[in-house]
Amino acid sequence: MKLPYTIVILWSEEDNCYLVHLPEFPSQKFNTHGDYYEEAIKNASEVLELLVEEYQQEGKSLLKPKNVEQTLQLISKYQELSQE
Repeated sequence: MKLPYTIVILWSEEDNCYLVHLPEFPSQKFNTHGDYYEEAIKNASEVLELLVEEYQQEGKSLLKPKNVEQTLQLISKYQELSQE
């Protein structure tokens, strides 16, 4: 299933893995992770599908996907936070 939502993947020295954040789902901080970048992408896709299915089953409104400019701003923000 193709889902037009943003997936932010950042390396965490502290956790020694890639952390995944799905910004269109603000109630989730880091949704999953992966030891390798490819694993993080795969896990992110699975979590994203589950979140969308859950929202639909519960009758919750899905947020609109972010546009490119909003996504780039988020990436910049997360990069700053990850370096603190």
